[in-house]
Amino acid sequence: MAKRERLEVIHDILTTINKSKQIRPTKLLHKSNLSPQMFKQYIEELTKKKFIIKSETEFSLTNKGKEFLTEYRTILSFIDNFGL
Repeated sequence: MAKRERLEVIHDILTTINKSKQIRPTKLLHKSNLSPQMFKQYIEELTKKKFIIKSETEFSLTNKGKEFLTEYRTILSFIDNFGL
């Protein structure tokens, strides 16, 4: 299995949160398929950049996180249209 790039991991985390609307940290960790240390780093970055917010028990996506997903998917579609 190939190593995922940083943006792919971020996309996967945000997509998982978006599909669930709200998700508990342990469930998100399992679905993200990251080590706990790497998971913590990504969550800290995404929280700091205001892509996600954490309530007492769950993560949810912010509007900024939703906007990132939309733009990222547009870029992927653009790349795919050129066969890259």
